[in-house]
Amino acid sequence: MQQRQLGPFPVSAIGLGCMNICHAYGAPVSEQQAERVLLAALDAGVTHFDTAALYGFGASETLVGKYISKHRSKFTVASKCGMQGVPNADGVKVRVIDGRPDTIKATCEAALKRLQTDVIDLYYLHRWDKQVPIEESVGALGDLVRSGKIRSVGLSEVSATTLRKAHAEHPIAALQTEYSLWTRNPEIAVLQACRELGVSFVAFSPVARGFLCGELDVSAFDAKDIRRAMPRFAPDHYAANRQLLPGFLAIASEVGCTPSQLAIAWLLHQGDDILPIPGTTSVEHLHDDLGAVEVSLSADVIARLDAHINQHTVVGNRYSAQGNSEVDTEVFAA
Repeated sequence: MQQRQLGPFPVSAIGLGCMNICHAYGAPVSEQQAERVLLAALDAGVTHFDTAALYGFGASETLVGKYISKHRSKFTVASKCGMQGVPNADGVKVRVIDGRPDTIKATCEAALKRLQTDVIDLYYLHRWDKQVPIEESVGALGDLVRSGKIRSVGLSEVSATTLRKAHAEHPIAALQTEYSLWTRNPEIAVLQACRELGVSFVAFSPVARGFLCGELDVSAFDAKDIRRAMPRFAPDHYAANRQLLPGFLAIASEVGCTPSQLAIAWLLHQGDDILPIPGTTSVEHLHDDLGAVEVSLSADVIARLDAHINQHTVVGNRYSAQGNSEVDTEVFAA
């Protein structure tokens, strides 16, 4: 596996996003299947595993800890705080954004236990809690670095302005946000800010939440599939967006790769500082995704992809109004 820098850590060019094994796209897979995916990734040379307290309200961290912590010296683990499950009045856990220093430190302690490790290599603020100055949340993460609980600090879904404020408080090793052919928001400002500051860029949802893998039946999404609330997958918007697929699939066929490999290869070609973290519940799909490192794209192919799928050709916001209110990323003018 080719290597890239994730902050101070050399890691595999493609990492594994560990959300899908227990969260977000319908019913979780069995624990045995999650184990198979995690171990297959490790065996295939993946050394960057990305999880979060939010995913399955701790389940993802628990699975990572249970099944690959014995190989801890072989991989870099990234996790996230600032958004997790908190019991409501009925005792049911609900998603809460909380960036207060005490909450961040308590979340880290719980994560260390679930991950079965003494230190987390990269710890992100999953969402900026806009009720708390970014400097306070990042200051707490800096305290965790100084106490040896974490090795480096990351941010997720923030703007260039917020990144600069945070970086002035404590060095930021990596920034993570959605980036793919159909989500170009990082190109507005934050990707350039990362490069100016020497911050690694981690791209989640590199295959556009499955859109760039081929035809989807959006009517068959599980009731708990988070894409049901995403405007781009609403029936009318998806009907328009799916018109982009034939041209994309034709380019994949021309290049001689699968659609997911083409999507991830496009990201890899955007710069050596970009680290895609596709997620999957299938060992077959895992190996397919990792094959993107072998795909070479000509300047002409990249230009055609850029022209075919971009912020002007994709219909619908990436998040609902609620989701948009919770992130701090730049958006294109309407």
